[in-house]
Amino acid sequence: MGGVVKVANDKPNNNRYTRKIGRMGNSLGVSVPKDLAGKLNVSQGDEIEFIENDRGEIVLRKAHQGQLPDHVRPEVLEAFFDVFEEDTGILEDLRDR
Repeated sequence: MGGVVKVANDKPNNNRYTRKIGRMGNSLGVSVPKDLAGKLNVSQGDEIEFIENDRGEIVLRKAHQGQLPDHVRPEVLEAFFDVFEEDTGILEDLRDR
């Protein structure tokens, strides 16, 4: 499992990363600095979790991936999610009819 990284909170020994939030479809997104991605052991296509602890801190960590059934190829599943993400507005419109 990759490391767990806490959001900087002005303590002198914390690393601080600043990024602008951008638009990604109907959502907001933020880039992950290369050295932070290395600490989390994540790369393009991986998922991360945002966890709020009891002190109100947000912790990032690599999401645990479930095992795909033998008959499902990862690239097919990824293509499905890409299409689903692109067509979310269409699917919501269909749902609301």
